[in-house]
Amino acid sequence: MHVLGHLNIEEFLRNYWQKKPVLIRQAIPGFEPLLAADELAGLSLEEDIESRLIIEEGKAGPWEVKKGPFTETDYRALPENKWTLLVQAVDQWVPEAAELLEHFRFIPSWRIDDLMISYATDGGSVGPHWDQYDVFLLQAEGQREWRVGQMCSEKSSILEGPSVKILADFAETDRWVLEPGDMLYLPPGLAHWGISQGECMTYSVGFRAPSTAELFERTIDSVLPTLTQDDRYSDAGITAQSSPGEIDDQAAERLKSLLIKAIDDPALLKATLGQLMTEAKYDEQAPVYEVSDHDWADTVNTLQEANQWGRHPQARFAYSIDDSSVAFYCQGEVIRLPLSSRQIVKQLCDSPYFDSEWLIGSFVESETKKLLNNLIFCDLIVAI
Repeated sequence: MHVLGHLNIEEFLRNYWQKKPVLIRQAIPGFEPLLAADELAGLSLEEDIESRLIIEEGKAGPWEVKKGPFTETDYRALPENKWTLLVQAVDQWVPEAAELLEHFRFIPSWRIDDLMISYATDGGSVGPHWDQYDVFLLQAEGQREWRVGQMCSEKSSILEGPSVKILADFAETDRWVLEPGDMLYLPPGLAHWGISQGECMTYSVGFRAPSTAELFERTIDSVLPTLTQDDRYSDAGITAQSSPGEIDDQAAERLKSLLIKAIDDPALLKATLGQLMTEAKYDEQAPVYEVSDHDWADTVNTLQEANQWGRHPQARFAYSIDDSSVAFYCQGEVIRLPLSSRQIVKQLCDSPYFDSEWLIGSFVESETKKLLNNLIFCDLIVAI
């Protein structure tokens, strides 16, 4: 399904992605909600599912936030209007939601985070705010008015009091009313404010955007084991300084060159991204990649029990290629494979489903057989 409407992928990436918002009317014509409002509320009763209620005129103050799991009593106590239910990672619990995410893989799949669904009563809103990640807002049911404003940062003023970050100042630049099937794309940092017009449901496709601090930390963790005591600061060719106590610009440049040299390894940087971006969203619930003690015959027997297989809803796969090997990333782990595995690994990462015959017939090398053993018996690839 093409969800960019009047835009092709190249136009969207060139002109809008991480640059400016765009409204796409009837991105998915005739779109029907994947689940009813009461079914969404039912998910919020579950212990393992992250959910929130935001009540604009709450007893504890404006935009009061309550965290799930909830009870039926919690819902009976809500006011008639101006509240919103948010349920995260619905794609991990509803197969149809996971299938919807497949239509957004014109962005690298390892960047996609989850599908959040919000239900709001009339006037329901989470207030004017901004996010640090890209988001596609697909209207699923009813109408929601979206207002967009200025670009924001950590220096933007936030209202004191509410437990959610509400902008103290909102400089509106545009507003639209979205109907079912319409979709609004918003880049990171853009102020926005969605207000329900009657009851409505909105689907939010969010993306992972680790901070520079987190990326630095992970990169350093990857680099440190590769360094030796022989890797040291040096200053050959130094000239005499008028003030021996000064750390001058040349010293800073030497340090910069030393640090850049330490991380100037594409394979290491790819592995840093691969391991970080394939970590499970909720690691206490997700399957873990481990080495299985099953042999290939066990795997074949298991695969023959079903025709169709697919990634576990909480499994995250990615890969990278260098001159000597293919790196397969899964649940924050990296598995090195020979270059001859390139097409198999690509298929594992790019396709949501696999035929049992393809799995049995394609994984013929010992390294790939071990990989498939582990994926099957760790429930990272499951029967459909």
